[in-house]
Amino acid sequence: MPKIKVEKGLFDRLKKVTEIAGYSSVEEFMTHMIEKELEQIEVADDDKAVEERLRGLGYIE
Repeated sequence: MPKIKVEKGLFDRLKKVTEIAGYSSVEEFMTHMIEKELEQIEVADDDKAVEERLRGLGYIE
């Protein structure tokens, strides 16, 4: 599995937040955060595609 390098200061912050949030590991926390961010970007991209399609069909200006 690919690994991501993170600066020590950022890793220390991640470790602290991981413990506060109740995750079992920094990897679990990071995976969850990355999945959430990807989902937001994908939804925004889908919304934009729908808007462009509706505009092309003449339903919105």
